[in-house]
Amino acid sequence: MNNNKYFSNPKHSGSVFAGALLLALTISAGNVGGQSVLIPASPPVVVTPFVVPDDYVYYPNYGVYYNSRRRQYNYLKGNEWVSQPTPYGVSARELFASPSVKMDFHDSPSKHHAQMLQKYPRNWKPSAPRDGQK
Repeated sequence: MNNNKYFSNPKHSGSVFAGALLLALTISAGNVGGQSVLIPASPPVVVTPFVVPDDYVYYPNYGVYYNSRRRQYNYLKGNEWVSQPTPYGVSARELFASPSVKMDFHDSPSKHHAQMLQKYPRNWKPSAPRDGQK
């Protein structure tokens, strides 16, 4: 038997080469499982938000709360709460010269205003320090 015609035929030589190449790639791909490549990865970065609470000073004579962190004045105008960078109806200088109380809440003044009106009515003044106290 003479099968040399099959291998010498230019039409079939390309398919023989392709088959041999496919066999070689299959064998080499099978060896990849025995090899390992280690790529070091950094642990994920977790960012925790840092929230600064609001601090308020209340000016009873004017019914105005000053948020020192946001530098905003909060007050009732009609039935709506307003927050603005300037006080309404009074200068900041006059407001700061009036009696004030540092608030111990850190949320909205609207939630505490009714209680503050009872505790610190308009024209409220701090009590005078006793002798020997400053």
